[in-house]
Amino acid sequence: MQDASIQNKRQKDLLHQTYLRCGGLAAQTLQTRSNVLARVYASAINGIDATLVRVEVDVQGRGLPGWNMVGLLETAVKEARDRVGSAIRNAGFNLPNRRTIINLAPADIRKSGAHYDLAIAIGLLCATGSCRPYTSARFLIAGELSLKGEVLPIDGAFLMAQAGSAHGLEGIIVPTDNAEEARLADSGTIVPVSSLAQAVEFLNSGRMPEQPMQRSQRRIITKDLDLGDVRGQPFAKRGLEIAAAGGHHAILKGPPGTGKTMLAERLPTILPPLTHQEALEVLKIKSWHGLLKGGCCLPTERPFRAPHHSASYAGLIGGGQGGLPRLGEISLAHNGVLFLDEMGEFRKDVLEVLRQPLESGWVKIVRAGVNVRYPARFMLVAAFNPCRCGFLGHPTKPCICTIQQIRNYRTKMSGPLMDRIDLHIEVAPPPHEALLESQQKDASARIKGRVMEARARQIAQLGQGKCNACISSRNIGRHCRLGHEQKLLLKKASAELCLSARSVHRVIKVARTIADLEGHGDITSCHIAEALQFRPKLDDMV
Repeated sequence: MQDASIQNKRQKDLLHQTYLRCGGLAAQTLQTRSNVLARVYASAINGIDATLVRVEVDVQGRGLPGWNMVGLLETAVKEARDRVGSAIRNAGFNLPNRRTIINLAPADIRKSGAHYDLAIAIGLLCATGSCRPYTSARFLIAGELSLKGEVLPIDGAFLMAQAGSAHGLEGIIVPTDNAEEARLADSGTIVPVSSLAQAVEFLNSGRMPEQPMQRSQRRIITKDLDLGDVRGQPFAKRGLEIAAAGGHHAILKGPPGTGKTMLAERLPTILPPLTHQEALEVLKIKSWHGLLKGGCCLPTERPFRAPHHSASYAGLIGGGQGGLPRLGEISLAHNGVLFLDEMGEFRKDVLEVLRQPLESGWVKIVRAGVNVRYPARFMLVAAFNPCRCGFLGHPTKPCICTIQQIRNYRTKMSGPLMDRIDLHIEVAPPPHEALLESQQKDASARIKGRVMEARARQIAQLGQGKCNACISSRNIGRHCRLGHEQKLLLKKASAELCLSARSVHRVIKVARTIADLEGHGDITSCHIAEALQFRPKLDDMV
C-alpha cells in the first residue's frame, strides 16, 4: 500500500510539472487559483479628465476554458476579446487554456474606447508568466491592437499621461504616434511602442524600444489674414476691437457682400495669445478629440470653429451614439471663437442650446447612465442677413420679402438668445471709393497692441485669465463704478431702448472695456454712449 501511495504521488508530481510546462503558469498560480494573478493600469476618459482603471486578470484552475470581461463595458471594449486574442497569438505568445476573468475596476465607471487593448493583453501575458507583473504595474498602459499585434494610435494620450502621473506611476506606455503628445504632460518615462512584442520586451528587459523620441518639427501654418484687408467698415472694426479686448459676444448684421464673414474670420488675428493654463485646457480638448496625432506642440493661437448651418444640436454641444458623448463645436472652441455664419439658416432648436453655455461657460450632457460636463467658454461671433433676401434696409436695393417672411426669418433668433449677445454690429454696404483704396488701414498688429494693453489692465483688476465679459453681476458695482451723470444717462437709455436687466449689465461691462481701451480708470458718459450704440432695442431683436 505504501509503494502504491508513493507511486501515485510521483504521478501527481509528474502531471503537475507537465501542466506547468504546457500552460506556462507560475507555481504560485496553482496554490492561489482563485486570486488575482495580474494587475496593470489603464485609464478611462471622463469629460476632459482621465481616471485610473485597474485591469485585473484571474486565470482559474477549474472551469471550462475561455475568458470573460466585466466592468461596465461598452461595445468597443467588449470587442477587445477578439482583437487581443488574435494579437497575442500572432505576436508569438500563448493564451491560457483556462477559465479566465478580466475585470476593469472600478466597476461603476463606464469604459469605452479601444485604448484598453494593450493593457488587457499585457495583463494576460503577466498572468501566464510571459511578462513581469511587477514592472507592468508601474506603468499606465494605453493602446489599440491590430490582429497582427501592432499598436495603433489612440485619442486622449495627453489626458492619460496626466492621470498616470497624478497617481504616482513611473510613466506611460503608448503608441509611437502618441509619444510626443504624452510627453507634453511631463508625466515621467514615456515608452513608445509599435507592437505588442516591443511592449513585452521593455517590461521584461527594461530596454527602451529602438524608435527615437524626437520632438515634432512640424511648423504651425497660419492663415495670412489681416483685419486691414477689410475696407470701409470702421464701425464694424471698432466693434470687433471692443469684443476682442473684453471677450464679449458679437453679432454682425447686414446685407450680403458687406464683409461680415471677412471680419469674423480675422477676429483671431487681434486676440491675445493663450495663457499657459488656457493652452493646457485647449491641449486636453484636442487630445480627447484626436487632433494631436502625428506630432504636436503647446498651442498659442486661440481656436476658431465655424460649423456649417446644417449642424445638429448634438454636433454643436456634444453627444453622439453610445459610449462617452463626444465633444461638440462649442467645446472645441473653448478659449477661442465660435463663428456661426448665416445664423438665420441654423435650426431654431440648435441655436437655443447655446443659451445656457453662453452664461455658464460649461455644457452638461445628461443621458441614461451618462453625466458629463465639458468646458465651453468661448466668444460667440455670428453673422446674418436682415431678411431672407438680405436687402432689408439696403440703401439702393429693394427688399422683396413679405412681412410674414421677415417675421418667420427673425423668429429663429429668439429674444433671450439675442439678449445674451453684448455687441450688435450693423455692417452697412461700404462706399465704392473705400474699396479701391490701396493703403491698408487698421492693421491687425496695431489693433492687437491696443487689445493687449486693455487685457493687461483687466488682469490687474480681475486676475489672470479673466476679462470684462466674465464679471459677475455681484462684482459689477466694484469693478464698474458709475457716477451720478452716467447713471442718469443709462437710466434714460434703458427706458427708451426697453433694455432688460441683463442688457443693462452688459452695457456697463462693454463701457468698462471701452474705458480700458482708452486707458481710463473710470467709466465716463462717452463710454456709456458708445456702448449703447451697439445695443439695439428689444423690439429689433426679433
